[in-house]
Amino acid sequence: MKGYLPHISYDSVVFGFAEGRLKILIMKYHNTGYFALPGGFVRSTENLNDAVKRGLKERTGLDKIYLEQFYTFGSVERHQPATMKTILKANKLPLKDYGWLAERFISIAYYALIDYSKVNPTPDTLSDSVGWYEIHDLPELIFNHQEIVDKALETLRLNLDRKLIGTNLLPNQFTMNELQKVHEVIKGEKLRRSSFQRKILSLDILKRHEKRFNGKAHKAPYLYSFIDNKE
Repeated sequence: MKGYLPHISYDSVVFGFAEGRLKILIMKYHNTGYFALPGGFVRSTENLNDAVKRGLKERTGLDKIYLEQFYTFGSVERHQPATMKTILKANKLPLKDYGWLAERFISIAYYALIDYSKVNPTPDTLSDSVGWYEIHDLPELIFNHQEIVDKALETLRLNLDRKLIGTNLLPNQFTMNELQKVHEVIKGEKLRRSSFQRKILSLDILKRHEKRFNGKAHKAPYLYSFIDNKE
C-alpha cells in the first residue's frame, strides 16, 4: 500500500433530501452484489479531511461539501477479509498487489449534507454504480456499514436543533413546509405546523422573500432563506 497510511480508512454517509424523503449515496461493487458506503484511504502526504473531500468529489462532482466527522469505528468484528478478497477477485486485482485492502482497518466516519439536485453520482473503479437510496429502504450493506448509517442518523438528530442542517440539504430559497419536512424526516416524526413555524421564526435565522406562485394566489407560500446564506 505504498503511498497510503496503513490501517486507516474513512467512510462517508452522504445525506440528500428529495421528494420529501431523506436519502443517502450507496455504491454497488462490480460483479459481487455487495453494497457499501462511499469510502477510501488517506494518502501519506494528505490531510484526513482533504482525503474525504477528494473521495466525495470523485463520487458526486462537488467540491464544496458540508462535512462532519462523527465517530471512529475500530471493532474487530468489522474486519471481514473474505468479503474484501471477493471484491478484489471480481475486479481481477491480484492479492499479491492489493492484499493490503483485506487487512484490518480502523475507519473514521463522516456525514455529508448535499443539495440532491446538484449531485452527479459517479461510481469508482471497483463499482458498477453509485446511487441514492431512501434511508429506511437500504439494501443490505457489507462490513459494519449499517451501523455507521445508524450512528450518522443518530448524530444528525442530535445536531438538528444546534446547527443549520437545512442550509445544506435545501436550495438557497425554500418554503417553510419544505424546511419542516427536512426536520420531520430526520427526526422520524410528524411535527405540528404552528409549533414548528413559531419555533423556527423565533430563532431569527430566516429571511422572508416573495411568495412562490404556482397556483391560486391565496395559497402561494412565502419563500425563505437562511440569513447567513449568500444570495
